Order: sequence, then structure tokens, then C-alpha cells
Amino acid sequence: MIAVVQRVKSSSVTVGNQVVGEIGPGLLVLLGVADTDLQEEIDFLADKIVNLRVFEDEDGKMNRSLLETGGQMLVVSQFTLLGDCRKGRRPSFVHAADPRKAEDFYLEFIEKVRRAGVTVQTGQFRAMMDVALVNDGPITLIVKSKNHRE
Repeated sequence: MIAVVQRVKSSSVTVGNQVVGEIGPGLLVLLGVADTDLQEEIDFLADKIVNLRVFEDEDGKMNRSLLETGGQMLVVSQFTLLGDCRKGRRPSFVHAADPRKAEDFYLEFIEKVRRAGVTVQTGQFRAMMDVALVNDGPITLIVKSKNHRE
């Protein structure tokens, strides 16, 4: 699994003309699932992201997690994170998980984050979405599960 994690002041997802997910301060997580990902990688990635110390403490140092700040998370499925651009000019998505597996892992990731105590909003799986954000910092990180292959 791979995630692009952005610290945001606010973020939203729109499908058509309808906002389907919206948060205030917190993290926007674009989540990709690979064909080789295993169940235990969901736990690893969820725990890693909710505990990432990317929010400032009283001294202005990135020393606080989403859990500590009470921030929210917006999770958006993003199979294109598995795009391989090393050959040719068109990305190859052969290593992206099939839609059934990807949706199962996506939903389980969301549930794990909620169980950790984070308020979660989501995009709409397999929909064309407009994602808006006000990046805070900007702070943008790529987080990979332990078994993620390059």
C-alpha cells in the first residue's frame, strides 16, 4: 500500500456537483492498493499515519500526531499512485489491485482509522472526483507499507 499524506487546513471531495466528503484541519490521504498487498499492511499503514508527528507543538516543532490534535482525515482512493512510468509515455497500472480487493482494503483502512478515534470523511470509490485542499505548510509525505515494492 502507498499513501500520499498531506497536512491540510481544509479539504473536500466533490462528485458531480455534490460534496461527498469534507474536513477541517487534519490530513488528506490519497490511498493506493497494490495487487501484492497483504491484510497486515492495512494495520501498519493506518497506525503509521494516525500517529505521524506532523503537527506543530507549542514550540513550533512537528511533534504532534493527528490523534493528539483531534484533527480529521479525508481518505480518497487513488489507484494511479501505483502507476509505473519507467517505460514509454503511458503509465502502466498492472501492479494496482483489482477493484474488489482495492475497495475492501480501502474500506478496512478507513475503519481502522475510525477505531483509532479519528473522524474520517471519504471520497467515492471508483468515481471521478474533484479534490480540493488548502495545504498546510505545505507538508506532503509518501508513506509506504513495509512490503510495498517499488
